[in-house]
Amino acid sequence: MAGKVALLLWAQTLGLAGAQTTQLLVQPPWTPPVLWDRVTLTCQGSGTAAATTWYKDGQRWRLQGHDRFVVTESGTYQCDRPGTGRSPPVNVSNACLVLQVPARALLEGDTVTLRCRSWKDNPVSWVSFYREEKQLQLFRDETELSLSPQRLQDSGRYRCRGWVYSEVSWGWIKLESAPVTVTVHKLFPVLVLEGPPEPTEGSPLNLRCLSTPRPLQPQAPLLHLFYRDGRLVGGPQGSPQLLLPAVGVSHSGNYSCQVRSEQGAVRKSSARLRVTVRRVRLSGVSVSAQPPGGQVALGDRLVLSCAVATGTGPLSFSWHRGDSWALLGTGPHLELCHVGDNDSGHYQCRASNGDSVAESVPLNVTVLVPVANATISPGALAQPVRAGDPVTLRCSVQVGSAPVTFTWLRNGTEVARGPLLELGDVHVGHSGTYQCVATNQLGQDGHRVFRALSPELALTVTPRGHWDTAVAATVAGSLLFLVLLVGVIVGWYWWHRLASRKHQERAPPEPPEPPAPPEEGEVLYTHVMRTKQTQGPTRTAPPQDTQVTYAELPGPHGRPRAPSDIYGNVLGH
Repeated sequence: MAGKVALLLWAQTLGLAGAQTTQLLVQPPWTPPVLWDRVTLTCQGSGTAAATTWYKDGQRWRLQGHDRFVVTESGTYQCDRPGTGRSPPVNVSNACLVLQVPARALLEGDTVTLRCRSWKDNPVSWVSFYREEKQLQLFRDETELSLSPQRLQDSGRYRCRGWVYSEVSWGWIKLESAPVTVTVHKLFPVLVLEGPPEPTEGSPLNLRCLSTPRPLQPQAPLLHLFYRDGRLVGGPQGSPQLLLPAVGVSHSGNYSCQVRSEQGAVRKSSARLRVTVRRVRLSGVSVSAQPPGGQVALGDRLVLSCAVATGTGPLSFSWHRGDSWALLGTGPHLELCHVGDNDSGHYQCRASNGDSVAESVPLNVTVLVPVANATISPGALAQPVRAGDPVTLRCSVQVGSAPVTFTWLRNGTEVARGPLLELGDVHVGHSGTYQCVATNQLGQDGHRVFRALSPELALTVTPRGHWDTAVAATVAGSLLFLVLLVGVIVGWYWWHRLASRKHQERAPPEPPEPPAPPEEGEVLYTHVMRTKQTQGPTRTAPPQDTQVTYAELPGPHGRPRAPSDIYGNVLGH
């Protein structure tokens, strides 16, 4: 069967016919076939075998005979099938000296054997082989010549000469064979390397080396190699494609492919293909912050990150703030370890890949100052608060970023919100200890909250009726004290005058003396002051009992006077 395939291919080569042309197969597969080899001819084509028509030396020889027969006469044979026409001719030789070549398509790189045979394989010696008129080889005893590897330039007309022993003349005769045309076909056509000349960076690159084998020998194994700027980058491999999953700028260069036969006897290279890898233009530059949203507390750490949605590198980054393009840093991240008040502003990132530049949308960074030093004004009430008086308290902080919220506490319980606490007309129920709590928070979700608590403020509300009664009692006590004091002075005066008069009646008159100093033991009131008791510096209490401050002189001989002479507290009721 292999021989039949070879003969068919050889017939295709000679006739250059398509697949639908009638073919004439020869067995054994040598050309020209010789009569003494018992040659079998087989006709192949469309239609039935009974429809085969045979021709010999150009004349119709058999009508509608079988499609196969054994040749018994030398000559030129053809066959015909309805629909596919007449086959190429096959010459069956019966010459005394014949040069035979394989009946198959000869391709580049093949090994071809030429053999010089005499009639019925009689002895042959001193055999010479020629291509055109050039002698290739001379053998004394050999009758075959091996040509390897075949090249396109090996095509031509071949013949042989030799000394053949003749039984007729009982001697050696020098004979020459008829010429045989040998055609060496290309193993594959001229190579073409195909692929995108300007791929973008990061995209795949697929190069195809077009080297489809000719149908004369479709099973011929081929190896493919790929080069960039003369350096091997792919193969040897059976696949004619070179696939690079993701190319970069470094993959730019001059590419070519080479195809070899399995033994490497045939090598062909394609023309160079210039491939230039283009960088992808930058776009979609964005800035993100940690903490999220760009809100950070004073003294905390802030990290800004720059990202590029599309574009290829190598990438470089620069950081700027506000309208000033002063360089703050390079790299994809900008870190501020301890932010201050002056770090607030709009931050922007600029990215570049050498071919294009893109800028991010500005990100607003807000440095939040925690609230501190909350105070209530007025800090202390200047006078006691009576029921019905209006009272307004204000809470404020020394530092703190807006918005700041305020909460009012009375005795530890929330009573109001806002910077002002307006109690209106107060009553006894408003008495208590007041504080305000100032609050601000970091981030919209309030994941960090700062608070400042003010000092306590005591508020005591005195009922208005109790106040009037206390004042009246105080005035009445003062008046009673004054009346008693005047009575004591007048009584003492009259008692002293009466005693003096009795003494004058018993004793003779004496010259007048200067007034005597007060006797020891007599009480002399030098200063009277009304005081009131208080419970503390910030609390207002109801009026207490009135006290009298007095001075006492010692009695005779240094003895104190009787208790009846000492005036104590004068109570006013």
